[in-house]
Amino acid sequence: MKYSKESRLLAFISEAGMLKRVRRSGWWVLGIKDVESVADHCFRCGVIGYVLARMERVPPYKVLLMTLFNDIHEARINDLHKMAQRYIEFQSAEDKAFREQIQDMPPVLENELTAMRKEYVRQKSKEAIVARDADILECLIQAREYYENGYKEALKFTKKAPRYLKTKSAKRLWLQVRNVRLNEWWQRLSDFAR
Repeated sequence: MKYSKESRLLAFISEAGMLKRVRRSGWWVLGIKDVESVADHCFRCGVIGYVLARMERVPPYKVLLMTLFNDIHEARINDLHKMAQRYIEFQSAEDKAFREQIQDMPPVLENELTAMRKEYVRQKSKEAIVARDADILECLIQAREYYENGYKEALKFTKKAPRYLKTKSAKRLWLQVRNVRLNEWWQRLSDFAR
């Protein structure tokens, strides 16, 4: 059966929606209940990627594309925590899932997404480095939030991950994250409420 261009696009969009149900597995290994979804993670990665791109004076379009689609393959293969990655050749599984996800897309989309993924994986361009930093920084911020909400084990993530940050802007933001209570912004707003 041959599918129309529109039905292939809708299938891809529907599949992307699966990420709202895929939970980030590294956190539940630590015993954290009700962890965020991959879609939640990707959304904030995009926000952080945009901010970092502007701070680093990098055009944000590719950064946003990379942060938005970086984990799209997890709609098919799930989120693999570090223990699972020890036993599974996850990079080839991610690549295969991604290729199959976009293979029936209109050529302009397939070509752009393929080029974006290759660039991100190679980590040679400034945009790819900023996008990866956004991914790491999002996880660090999430770890701090979990820690502040009583999940002490989440702090373990913050010991090793900061070493992988490459941009000055991401490193500066991480220093701020370490030295503030992340809930202060809404507590201050609540103090001024009538």
